[in-house]
Amino acid sequence: MTWRGTVTWRGEKIPHFACLNYSQCGYNGHMHEDPASLLPLPSATFHILMALATEDRHGYAIIQDIEQRTEGALRLSAGTLYRSIQRMLEQGLLVETNDRPAPELDDERRRYYRITPFGTKVARAEASRLHELVRMARASGFAPGRA
Repeated sequence: MTWRGTVTWRGEKIPHFACLNYSQCGYNGHMHEDPASLLPLPSATFHILMALATEDRHGYAIIQDIEQRTEGALRLSAGTLYRSIQRMLEQGLLVETNDRPAPELDDERRRYYRITPFGTKVARAEASRLHELVRMARASGFAPGRA
């Protein structure tokens, strides 16, 4: 992909890339508009979206939130995190934000990320998909609880 600056999409400034081949952007070279087109989400992607649901965070803070949220069961490596973030930026799920904490509380090298309205829709669609999957597992006797 070739960086082309930012564009405004659904009221949010997002990175704009020119697609060089099919594997980068899909058949038409445009960002996804239907949340279901990205489902099922990779586990790391869903966890990153949940980490950003209530506040902007930098990469290490995302890793810490996921580790805390999963009680240590999942700890993303920096490589997994930043590959996922790059893909999520390209898909319009996240934006890099220039909003920062006070300078005395911040490190200027950090990049902060924010979930987009489209990212929120995708996360909700994934949560709904997982809820339905658990319902079917319960009905099949594979998970405790009522269907």
